Amino acid sequence: MPLTGEQIRLRGLAALRRELGRAGLVRFLQHFKPGAGNYTRERQKFLAGLTMDELRRRAGRSRKKKSRPRA
Repeated sequence: MPLTGEQIRLRGLAALRRELGRAGLVRFLQHFKPGAGNYTRERQKFLAGLTMDELRRRAGRSRKKKSRPRA
């Protein structure tokens, strides 16, 4: 039997409390910001017309930027 959304939320909070403690859980919740907008629609617009080759190029550029040492 699948979990309800509320059960998942409660179990997630319990896991965070177990791992982070009460103070850590509160700090996490203070930093957590739910997203806004329609992710699916925005993603479809962003990816519209892109080829797999272009997506690979973009992914490669992103990896190179992340691997550069910071001064």
